[in-house]
Amino acid sequence: MKKTQVKARYFTFIIYPESIPEDWEDRLTSLGLAMAVSPLHDKDKSEVEGQEFKKAHYHVLYVARNPVTTESVRKKIKRTLGDKSLSHIEIVDNVEHVYLYLTHESKDAIKKNKYKYAKKDIKFINDFDIDRYVFLDENEKRELKNKLLNIVQEKHLVNVIDLMGYLQKYGSEHGITNMSDVYDVVTSSPGGFRLWFEGNYQCGYRTRYAQKIDSETGEIK
Repeated sequence: MKKTQVKARYFTFIIYPESIPEDWEDRLTSLGLAMAVSPLHDKDKSEVEGQEFKKAHYHVLYVARNPVTTESVRKKIKRTLGDKSLSHIEIVDNVEHVYLYLTHESKDAIKKNKYKYAKKDIKFINDFDIDRYVFLDENEKRELKNKLLNIVQEKHLVNVIDLMGYLQKYGSEHGITNMSDVYDVVTSSPGGFRLWFEGNYQCGYRTRYAQKIDSETGEIK
């Protein structure tokens, strides 16, 4: 019986600087597929005695247009970057986890106290945008909705513009960093948010977090 090959859209693999051509970014871009490449991991602690750090490498998060096999991705990357370019390819089940691991900000990397790399050094190829590939389940949507309503109540917000303005400034303090998720939750439950906004308004609150500031004069418009 012929073995069925598993297909997927999301993959991750490792490439080493000494095994790829100098124009490797341009070559990956030429594939026309969205990818996120980690900062160079050159401070990963080695478990080998007498060796302080692991060999420097990049982690790549690769998004195929349609479900494909691991072997097809392996062949495509080797054709693009060379036969010795690719190491340890695998299918990704949790895109957000792998994305966070690019800088060692995933839960397991933090737990193991791995060196944290800078987000600004992530390379985005062909307009990779993590928000396109991370989706909330119903429980997560409910939790986010309740968190947003608590913010509306505690911060005395009276409309959705102020809510968005507040989150842009302080959302990370509440663990809210994906504004696309916020838009989805708010627009799917407009009636519930309207009740909270109107309640604050009727109580006389006028807190404003979406004020526009003139960049030249510093005055609030």
